[in-house]
Amino acid sequence: MIIDVGCDILKKLGYEVLIAKSGKEAIEIYRINQKKIDLIILDMVMPEMDGGNTYDRLREVNPDIKVLLSSGYSIDGHANKILSRGCDGFIQKPFDIKRLSLEIRKILDRQF
Repeated sequence: MIIDVGCDILKKLGYEVLIAKSGKEAIEIYRINQKKIDLIILDMVMPEMDGGNTYDRLREVNPDIKVLLSSGYSIDGHANKILSRGCDGFIQKPFDIKRLSLEIRKILDRQF
């Protein structure tokens, strides 16, 4: 249900959305569709593989991947470690549509 709501919000913001229900599935979807994907919103807690391991595997596929990390836990601890490895941003749950939109634009508009 949370994935469906998030998908609806992103579509209302004008984004095309691909959904993965696990870290393993996210990696496979990214491998197949990486040319169409500009940003990944990655949850810290997922089935089969946590957010940190998923992030590391995605970076093996594309070191320049843009990722917004999402968690109900604070940025301290595990999330901070992922950010220190190059993750592009963090948004704490619960968040509203305005905050999500701002964080996505901040990452997509950033010049490297």
